[in-house]
Amino acid sequence: MKTLQHRFVELIPDELEEGVIYVSLAYCTAIHKCVCGCGHEVVTPLSPTDWKLTFDGKTISLYPSIGNWSFPCRSHYWIKDNRIEYSLNWTEKEVKKRRKKNKKTKSRYFKEWWLKKK
Repeated sequence: MKTLQHRFVELIPDELEEGVIYVSLAYCTAIHKCVCGCGHEVVTPLSPTDWKLTFDGKTISLYPSIGNWSFPCRSHYWIKDNRIEYSLNWTEKEVKKRRKKNKKTKSRYFKEWWLKKK
């Protein structure tokens, strides 16, 4: 697969089409079938500590990359301007390091958010 079509929806459909990324701004979520063809559904929450979506009026991009480390395929790719750009596979050590960093980032973000609310 080389590209994805995007569809802005309120609710994610029960059946996902191959080659389509569904974006629900109401639920801050983007979802698509893994681009390797394995059929797994890839959920990318949109938030300051998860993925960021860019829409330029014609195409979408997601940042950061998508690493499906818990899927058997272990696919890793970027979605840039509706195009799929495959990336290198990571070792288990790299995956654990990134997960640890992500956990710290989330914890810090929500701690700061909580302190601002007080």
